[in-house]
Amino acid sequence: MAVPVDTLASSEVFSRRLAAVGEGPLRQALVGTVTHLHALIRELKPTPAEWRSLIAFLTDVGHASDDRRQEWVLLSDLLGATALVEEVNAHRPKQATPGTLRGPFFRADAPARALGSDISLDGVGERLAVFGRVVDLDGVPVAGAEIITWQANAAGLYENQQPDLQPEFNLRGLFRTDGEGRFHYLTVRPAGYGVPDDGPVGALLLKAGLPLRRPAHLQFMVRASGFETLVTHLYDGSDPHLAEDPLFAVKPELVCRFERMGEKSCWRLDFTFVLARAKQGARA
Repeated sequence: MAVPVDTLASSEVFSRRLAAVGEGPLRQALVGTVTHLHALIRELKPTPAEWRSLIAFLTDVGHASDDRRQEWVLLSDLLGATALVEEVNAHRPKQATPGTLRGPFFRADAPARALGSDISLDGVGERLAVFGRVVDLDGVPVAGAEIITWQANAAGLYENQQPDLQPEFNLRGLFRTDGEGRFHYLTVRPAGYGVPDDGPVGALLLKAGLPLRRPAHLQFMVRASGFETLVTHLYDGSDPHLAEDPLFAVKPELVCRFERMGEKSCWRLDFTFVLARAKQGARA
């Protein structure tokens, strides 16, 4: 007896097979992935050799990942997938400060520092005084908010990229806002930097001619009881690479102007973070 063969497209057959065993988030994700993947293959019509090259690239991405480096995260970031996941999950009101990516250089163990402290432990670079305020959507100060900040140095390198050259916890700190929701500290003006191009992901995008230079920025995580945690960047408005950020994280509301402080050879940055109230049952 001949075995009946389904003549539907393979993606449709796959969907039917999954539907036969029930519903669920995993099955829904698999159906969506297979459907879009098959549609892309039909559109691009890769040769078997080109398909093997893609598989070889993905294999190289896996080999380049270890405890110190996550090439898969880099791939997600540079394809804009990480930014899109943030976007579809963010439901902040327009008045709230927009969020961005946490990135690979964050450390949760940043040391607590007193307001006004200098987080540049080696003092290398142009001085920058940061003045911030945290408020709610009505402009009411949020006292006791936790501010974690981290940044690259004047050469565009983070402390955990140069553990033998920069002091431990250089350009990192945890601050708490005062009764008026304010905080301030000293640091150095950061430089922009190129994302890693020594692995398969960077090599692929370089070959495609895409920019890999991140504009200069400071990064913040702002936490307060009853509010959504905010992870965001503040960008140097004079950086020429603002329109080319390979992580798709630059937003107009986050572009800042660094100003000179009087006669001093020091820059000043002022910014107000606006937090949205946390919603019950929100997914992480």
